[in-house]
Amino acid sequence: MRIAVTRLAGKEKDDAARCVKYGHECYAVSPLRAEIREDLVTSFVNAVEANEFDCLFFTSALPAKIIAPRLSRWPRVIAIGPQTAMTLGHFGIDAETLPSFYSRDFVPYLGSWIQGKRIGIPRADVPNPILIDGIRSVGGIPVEIKVYALIPTGTILDLSSADAILFTSAMSFSTALYEADAAIVKIAIGESTGAVMRSRGIIPDVTGDGSLEGTLKTLNSYLAARNDLVED
Repeated sequence: MRIAVTRLAGKEKDDAARCVKYGHECYAVSPLRAEIREDLVTSFVNAVEANEFDCLFFTSALPAKIIAPRLSRWPRVIAIGPQTAMTLGHFGIDAETLPSFYSRDFVPYLGSWIQGKRIGIPRADVPNPILIDGIRSVGGIPVEIKVYALIPTGTILDLSSADAILFTSAMSFSTALYEADAAIVKIAIGESTGAVMRSRGIIPDVTGDGSLEGTLKTLNSYLAARNDLVED
């Protein structure tokens, strides 16, 4: 299939190679762009250098890419997934990786260790009450620094050659402007994105595990089952 993947402008990384691995072709469409808040990035880096945090939690690869090269020291570091961990590792930071791709698993992963700890979280200007309230509920101290904003591009996504569209976040779905043929396969990268799609009356054909590769595996299972139905 030819898949349109929602990505921040210029942040498609190695999507094409990973799609080919699972027998698909993909290209990026950008409903959002990132606006880096340099003053808050500097403030966060200074706080890390001053040993103000017991732990850092990177919820995506973008803040890891922005912040990691500016650090000369760091406490315990947690990455939401392997791509984020890989980005941190590129700059010499050895990060632990959550067992799933969801920030809601951050608190269960750390367990009782989190009590009384200051957790530095550089992330997008998007609310995440489940994460913040979860840290507080077990006695942790979340320090959330919104180091970048997500700005809708206002561009109508080009789906003219796409067989499927893969929404990589709830916000990319919510802000996307597009006209799609009814036959186009609609894919949510994970449960949170799928829930927002359903709330807007769009039922995803495929819901992944929160990662691109896991979602492509699920897509292939969906396509195999669909082909079996056609053959029957």
